[in-house]
This record gives sequence, C-alpha cells and structure tokens, in this order.
Amino acid sequence: MRQNPSFAMADVGEIRRLIEQNPWVTIVSSSDAGLVASHYAVLLDADRDDLTIVGHVGKPDDLIHGLGERELLVVVQGPHGYISPGWYGDTQSVPTWNFVSAHLSGVPEILSPEENLAVLERLVARFESGMPQPRLMWEPPNDPDFVRRLERGTVGFRLTPTKVVGKRKLSQNKPDEVVETVIVELEAGASAYADPRLPGEMRRDLETRKAAR
Repeated sequence: MRQNPSFAMADVGEIRRLIEQNPWVTIVSSSDAGLVASHYAVLLDADRDDLTIVGHVGKPDDLIHGLGERELLVVVQGPHGYISPGWYGDTQSVPTWNFVSAHLSGVPEILSPEENLAVLERLVARFESGMPQPRLMWEPPNDPDFVRRLERGTVGFRLTPTKVVGKRKLSQNKPDEVVETVIVELEAGASAYADPRLPGEMRRDLETRKAAR
C-alpha cells in the first residue's frame, strides 16, 4: 500500500481499534504456484498490548501459505466508500474513495494444539456474544471429542508484525466545511458504495484534528 504522509496512520492504539472492529481479514502470501489469498477472522493477542494478532487457518491452507515458514501479508480493511466530486461544490474535482486500512507483515508462529483451542474458543465467544442465545464452543450439543476433532482440522498462528503500514484517507486534504458536507451526504445514504460506518469514522477523525489545532 503506497503511503502518503497526509493520510498515514501510525498510532498503535488506532490500528488496534481498526483490527478489533474489523476482524475479517485477507491473508496473502507468495507460494511456489504464485500469490495466494485466504480470508479468516483474527483477534488481537489478549496477552499483548502491541499489534500481535492470533487466528487460525483450515487445513490445507497452512501448507498452501507455508504457514510459519514464509512471510504473510495481513490486510485489515476498515470502513470505506465512494466520494462524489459533486459534494465538493462548484470547483474542479474528481471522484475518490475514502478508506481506513492497515497492512501487517511478518512470519507467523505456529500455535500448539492447546493454544489453538484457546484461540478458537475466544473466536467463538467473541462473535457469539451478540447472539440472543450464545452457543459457545464447549457447550452441548458439542462434546470434547467433537471440539478436538475440529481443532485438528485447523492450524493456529500468532503474528507479531515486523512491518506495519496504516492508512486513513478521510478527506483530510479538504477544508473542514467540505468534510462536513461529505459526512452529511454519506449519512443521508447518498453513496451506494459506502460502508455505513464511514461517516462516523470521518466525524471522529475531523473532531480529533480540530482538537489538535
């Protein structure tokens, strides 16, 4: 991802928030057969306060990616959306796409079966927590044999990235009043290609920048 100093996102806390709110990631690696990409959910490592993530892949994706042997690129995609030049007023302009994203690179560590089970349990608990009647991993009708068979079909990993590129492109290069107009248009649903969370992300960024002046 090409970096632009105006849009750089280097704060660890902000990138952690991005991962926490957008756990469905794209994992990319270079294999003997060429580039390969997979999609999985990840979590921040509960025992760390940096950008270490944990997750799992289903077999044989571990072999396809050379998990534990080759560098992985993990793409975290946050809110994004199409921005019309018509929202800028009577001035020369072109369309753009606002977004928040982070790329984490490094060689992952393979987890032991017990560590993998703990990560799987956390994943289920995280996403079931919003259900009316959560079905946790160890609860009936699941039994321990079923859960352990499930674990044996996966490979858990922990990735402490050695390279991080974060980017937050939210119209920071426009005057405040133009940003306000873009937010209002997005809130009104004027862009069919926008994540509904994007105007809130833009509002948060704009208020942060105003407070820092």
